[in-house]
Amino acid sequence: MRAVKLNTELIGPNKSLSKIIIAAVSKNNVIGNRGSIPWTVKEELRHFKNTTYGFPVIMGRTTYESIGMLLEGRLNIVLSKKLPLHLSENFIVTDNIENAFNTCNKRNLEKVFIIGGEKVYKETLPLADKLIISRINIETIGDTYFPDYNVDEWELITIEKKIDFDIETYLRKQS
Repeated sequence: MRAVKLNTELIGPNKSLSKIIIAAVSKNNVIGNRGSIPWTVKEELRHFKNTTYGFPVIMGRTTYESIGMLLEGRLNIVLSKKLPLHLSENFIVTDNIENAFNTCNKRNLEKVFIIGGEKVYKETLPLADKLIISRINIETIGDTYFPDYNVDEWELITIEKKIDFDIETYLRKQS
């Protein structure tokens, strides 16, 4: 894997790391089945790559193992208590979300994408600033679900219609 320079912007005293959850979700909230995505929508995969490329991604161990490789052009941060802690230019294993966010802050990164799975989404949903949800136009069988969230806490900013899915972007409402 070749090293790719990550997009960075210095975080000034009034800025902080933007935490963005990105997920592909079926009509019945399925995000996975038996360790894999239960659909193939190439345009959605391109959307995911184009959106996250050049930025750090945080994922759980199961998501990392289901991908089977590091995501090129991104700092891959894996949350795991089972994998040995590891630190390199484009790959970090840490045992908690605070360490993952601190790593991004220390590198003065503008934003981080949280890419799953279910447990990581549940843990980070209260901390997220933005949601980018690809609503796949199917119902499917699955064993992994996107967590419920309070829609009153989020403002729908855009809906981008595609053939097999819609991309919904939400910002957390200010209290």
